[in-house]
This record gives sequence, C-alpha cells and structure tokens, in this order.
Amino acid sequence: MPPALKALLAQFAGLATAFALARAGLVGGLWPLVGVQALAAAAVAHLLGSARWWLPIHLGFVPLVVGAQGLGANPAWYLAAFVLLALVYWTSFRTQVPLYLSNRRTAAAVATLLPPRPCAVLDIGAGTGSLLRPLARARPDCRFSGIELAPATWLIGRLLAARVPNIDWRRADLFARPWQDYDLVYAFLSPVPMAAVWKKAAAELRPGALLVSNSFPVPERAPDLVIEVGDRRRTRLYGYRIQPAATP
Repeated sequence: MPPALKALLAQFAGLATAFALARAGLVGGLWPLVGVQALAAAAVAHLLGSARWWLPIHLGFVPLVVGAQGLGANPAWYLAAFVLLALVYWTSFRTQVPLYLSNRRTAAAVATLLPPRPCAVLDIGAGTGSLLRPLARARPDCRFSGIELAPATWLIGRLLAARVPNIDWRRADLFARPWQDYDLVYAFLSPVPMAAVWKKAAAELRPGALLVSNSFPVPERAPDLVIEVGDRRRTRLYGYRIQPAATP
C-alpha cells in the first residue's frame, strides 16, 4: 500500500474512533477528542506498517490543525506554507526520500574516493548541490552532475552552481538518466530506494566505478568500503565497487 494511502486511512480511522467514542458518551470535550483521534491514527499507522517517522506526524497533525484555528492567522499564510513545502519536498510522499543536505566534511571524504585522473561524478537527489560545489571547486579537472526533482531545491542549486563551470545541473527523476558515463555515483536518499539504486548501478555503471551511499547501506550486500566521516551526524559512507562481469 502506498505510504500516502496508509496515512489517509490512519487519519480517517482516528476520526472514526473519536466520533464513535463521542457518540457513545465515553469521551467529551474538544481536546480529549483530539487526543483520541491522534492516538488512534498513530496506532492504525503502526498496524499498517508505516515508517516510524510517520507516527509523530499522526500524533501532531490534528492537534496542530485545531490549535492553528485559534491563532486567527490569515488563511493565505497556510496556503503559502503548503506551497513552499510542496515545492521543497515534491514527491517525497511517494518516493519516501526526504531532503537531506550533505555537509563539507562529507564532501571532503568523498573527494578522497575520486581517482587522480579526470573523472565524472553524479549526485542523485542532489538537493541544493551542497556536495557537488565543494567537490567541483576542489577538482576543476573533473565533471560533476546533479539530479534533483523538487522544483525549489533544484532552482536553489541551479542558482548556486551558475558560476561553477564543471557542474551540470538537471531537474529529473534520479532513475531517468543513464549512469554508464560516471566513475562515481553518490546517493543520500533513504533506505527505501536503495535496492533499486543498486540494481541500476550494477546494470549500468562500468567495472571499477563506485556507488557511494550516505548513511543508508544497500540491503543484503556487504559494502566494499566504509568511511566514518566524523561529523556531528556521525555520518557513515558505504562504498560499493562495480565488479567485472563473470566470464562463462
């Protein structure tokens, strides 16, 4: 079941539970009913197998909506906030890939994995280009490409990379573009798409190329290298080297 459908069902289940208890006279008052709805929605989301980070969303959604009604704010502010979040997170509800930004220490660690010769690097789900810009400035002999789908972060990345000539910045789905021309593909996504990422990398990258995943390992495959970045996040990079095809 798609995560968005699970969330919708959980919220409706919470509302139905609160309504049933109110009709039975077991719960009365606005905030007790709001609390019941939130707890029931979170419980149903858990039973449906939603990711853990959905649970605080369900616990806080209706309480925040009810609380916001008492602020007297102009509805246009809510619309503006919705549009901004939609432009930043775009299809995160479907892909389950939130916005993560790589820091400079991570960029420095990735730089140690680049070969001394000119090479090509692809960042899938590149955000605002926080990884590619320091790499591109440090290695002007190399070619760097970033793929980002969310309109707001893509636009920010395009503006910030405008004066970095060896960055190619594209708005596209991370699986849409061929990867065979790259020596290193970097991913900072989530656990959900990593099996598909590895399948595409193994099918398209040439032997010797490297897939580097920030924080999220490829399931059921031991990494060829692991780098502890040593930053506040305790970032760990997992590297997977593409092996030559087995000869018959």
